[in-house]
Amino acid sequence: MTKILSYFLTTLFYILFFLLLVIFHPIQVICLKVFGYRAHKNSVDVLNFLLMRLVGILAVRITYEGKANFPKDRPLIIVSNHQGTYDIPPIVWLFRKYHPKFISKKELAKNIPSVSYNLRHSGAALIDRKNRAQAIPEIYKLGQLIAKNNYAACIFPEGTRSKTGKMKKFKSGGIETLLKAAPNALIVPFAVEGNYKIEKRGMFPLCIGQKVKYSILDPIETEGKSAIEITNEAEQLIRKKLNQL
Repeated sequence: MTKILSYFLTTLFYILFFLLLVIFHPIQVICLKVFGYRAHKNSVDVLNFLLMRLVGILAVRITYEGKANFPKDRPLIIVSNHQGTYDIPPIVWLFRKYHPKFISKKELAKNIPSVSYNLRHSGAALIDRKNRAQAIPEIYKLGQLIAKNNYAACIFPEGTRSKTGKMKKFKSGGIETLLKAAPNALIVPFAVEGNYKIEKRGMFPLCIGQKVKYSILDPIETEGKSAIEITNEAEQLIRKKLNQL
């Protein structure tokens, strides 16, 4: 019975998921072209709130810990572990006051309704992960953007998502590049726990009834620390939260 239910709920979930993307694509275009950046950002916030809540159809139970109460007169660098597609909407929504911008592989900037448009027009760093010479200037440009506007940049230092939930070693290169452009940024570790379980059997059917937790951890000051030290500190805080020390 559970297997049959998972097929039904997964089908319903995907229908609604892609319907939201299709509906919000023209909404984003109109908001940006007619009303400007702020309206576009608000439309993206609403979309991500709906996507975040949509996993409830799969009987996924979500809990939150910590609050995004940080100074608004300096940029943030959100450092998170990565477990899957559904990590993104909570970050967008929970940090919406800080205009989070993502480092994303450039392939995602094409052919995905809503997602690709937002990546191309939100200030995201679109990188070729195999081309360091292309990636570093893109990440630096993002650093300049958050430094100028006191926005937030989000980075997944593992480089790719963990399909098992077990964290991979954090790489410091992206954080180092962001800090060169935004040296006064505050580092905010963000722990994702349990998201990988939704797709542990693959994309279809998704696993129902999972528990997911998102935790905003204590921020890290960067003064007097190297990028490697900062990255290691963020990694250890997240590992401790996930009991993966």
